[in-house]
Amino acid sequence: MTINDKQDILIEEFDGLDDWMDRYSVIIDMGNSLPPIDEELKTPQHLIEGCQSRVWLNAELIDGHVHFTADSDAIIVKGIISMLIRVLNDHTPDEILDADLYFIDKIGLAEHLSPTRSNGLLAMVKQIRAYALAFKVKEEL
Repeated sequence: MTINDKQDILIEEFDGLDDWMDRYSVIIDMGNSLPPIDEELKTPQHLIEGCQSRVWLNAELIDGHVHFTADSDAIIVKGIISMLIRVLNDHTPDEILDADLYFIDKIGLAEHLSPTRSNGLLAMVKQIRAYALAFKVKEEL
């Protein structure tokens, strides 16, 4: 399944939800279903800079595909990182780097986040892409 296929499915899940309390509830549920990250990975090295809440992100390259695990101490933020992982997980570094993450605007997420959470979202995307770029460079060496 492509990144765009995954984004389209995610957008469909939010289509019938006009009330933002309902949308937040879905985002929280997604965060609660995020597989736990190993406690040993909850280190400053895995902490995303620029997030008001604490967000840990780890990435591994497995058979040419990037596999992410993450956690956060804030329920909404955990939901947001879980959506990013759901869309980008197990794709190649190039696919991740080339992805246009249009689902963020289509579900109205960007416009309903506080400025600090919006900055955190950008920091999460930036860190995910940094991992993908690092793996791409490593593969080319």
